[in-house]
Amino acid sequence: MATIDLPENIINSLATVLLQLQQSLAPIKKPTDFSAYAYKWQHGELHPIHQLKAIQLDDLKGIERQKEKVIQNTLQFLHGLPANDVLLTGSRGTGKSSIVRALLNDYAEQGLRLIEIERDDLSELPQIQQLIQDRPEKFIVYCDDLAFNAEDENYRSLKSVLDGSLQSGSSNFVIYATSNRRHLLPEFMHENTPVTKVDVPQYTELHPQEAIEEKISLSDRFGLWLSFYPMDQNLYLEIVEHYLKQANLALDAETRAEALRWCQSRGQRSGRAAYQFSKHWIGSSSLQLIKQK
Repeated sequence: MATIDLPENIINSLATVLLQLQQSLAPIKKPTDFSAYAYKWQHGELHPIHQLKAIQLDDLKGIERQKEKVIQNTLQFLHGLPANDVLLTGSRGTGKSSIVRALLNDYAEQGLRLIEIERDDLSELPQIQQLIQDRPEKFIVYCDDLAFNAEDENYRSLKSVLDGSLQSGSSNFVIYATSNRRHLLPEFMHENTPVTKVDVPQYTELHPQEAIEEKISLSDRFGLWLSFYPMDQNLYLEIVEHYLKQANLALDAETRAEALRWCQSRGQRSGRAAYQFSKHWIGSSSLQLIKQK
């Protein structure tokens, strides 16, 4: 067969065209690797997370009631029994997201898996369901820091998903979400102010109570609500002491004073602040030992 020798400039032009075409086409999707315990949903695919942050349920102090409720709901789910979608709300740094992540340490061997999803991708939940519907594992679809602003309409798609065919107990996944907002949407003072017929602007809501009900109804879709509260000084120091003991360090008077200064500088007493101080203190103490050698 005869070959055609193309001029170099034509070859270069064709190569450029092919490269541009390749960049404009969507990448070929690879089969999902289901060997991991945790996944991140991005760009319409499940990306396995093989290096997980080690969080133990026993490390979470002062939230025993919340832990008990989450564990019970999760065990019901793992045993194929009816279980609820869960909304964990309250103060920052009190262990809402840590509870969800820590579940993997205790229950991954029983088939529990975790899928993290961003708020803006919640409309793609049906795609996730289709992808995992034939899997034997049980999946918690987890959305951290779930909240919507006043103009965001994405919450409507989440409402339909939570109240539709993806309802817990009818599939192999449930939705666990955390938020600092109890009702997930902002509420305004004027929404609780009685409406009068005097000087009513053209675009004022005629039925403000219905608007409020619309906002509250999103959190109503979650069957289990758990609230988290700020902790007192004694509990904060107890958590600090717990982490220090793991590094064979004691909570003496100096360490206690430094721990209190640490939380005061951050403006909060929380499990997160206690953990962060512990890392700082353990690290600085270890560094001093290295320098002394």
